[in-house]
Amino acid sequence: REVNRNGGREAYKPVSAQDRAFLRARRPKPTKLGSNPELCQRVIEDLEDLWSPEQIARRLATEFGDDETMRVSHETIYKSIYVQGRGSLRKELAACLRTGRARRRPQGRPQRRGKIPGMVMISERPAEVADRAVPGHWEGDLIIGKNGKSAIGTLVERATRYVLLLYLPDGREAEAVRDAMTEIIKTLPDHLWKSITWDQGSEMAQHHRFSVDTGIDIYFCDPHSPWQRGSNENTNGLLRQYFQRHRPVGTRTRQAPRGRPIPQQPTPSNTRLEETSRSPRRTPHRRERCNHRLRPPPGSAHASHQLQPVVSPQVRQT
Repeated sequence: REVNRNGGREAYKPVSAQDRAFLRARRPKPTKLGSNPELCQRVIEDLEDLWSPEQIARRLATEFGDDETMRVSHETIYKSIYVQGRGSLRKELAACLRTGRARRRPQGRPQRRGKIPGMVMISERPAEVADRAVPGHWEGDLIIGKNGKSAIGTLVERATRYVLLLYLPDGREAEAVRDAMTEIIKTLPDHLWKSITWDQGSEMAQHHRFSVDTGIDIYFCDPHSPWQRGSNENTNGLLRQYFQRHRPVGTRTRQAPRGRPIPQQPTPSNTRLEETSRSPRRTPHRRERCNHRLRPPPGSAHASHQLQPVVSPQVRQT
């Protein structure tokens, strides 16, 4: 790439290439959102519609095709919100993200929990699991509620993205999780349960007993490696829009969040990024919810500067 960028193998000149690299590396550089008002406004509207940066980036690539001026990566959107030096977007837009965090969580964290005995690591998992060709291999994790006092479990089938939720009314201790998983596997045929990949959370301390009782192999991801359970992490991020961190989760069984109906039988998950990026739904109530989350409390110093609802002049054609 370096050679092709500077004239190819026949015309490459090291001194000239170094000078051009030095000029490209100079900071500060104008950000893409800061130098493109049209793209910036589009990203703001999508964030206020409660779209994630990943969904926005994929939708822009689908809608505008080869037009590089109207494409942006999800990492650029995150940096524009969280990094002060790249503040092309309003800081208040962080409330429109599914996590709702005002600051980005640092990625490097020390390991504080004890090691689970008898773990079988993901490196020993059969090769057929990786290519997603054979159904029956699942990924799992917990969604934690307010103050860590409630939780629900999620299981995602790797080949079909079929989603099951674990009801945990008695807490998220290892025995409660094992009992919930043992019950939920009875809802599907035995040939659809071959293995489960989980992180190294203490809720799986009784994994050996679960494997003996059910015959299902449990594999553990490496520490701080959520991408090894990509389908489950993506699903949990989408579910966080409804099971929020500042509210208890798992307190309702068959009632949908915000009054939305749930089918009596579990259905395959159609909320993958690929699906949502193809058919956006821009409904007014979602923007009103976002503006309500951005509105400062009454009597605060910022109450006079609260965000006003933004109404698009026309709905964009998809």
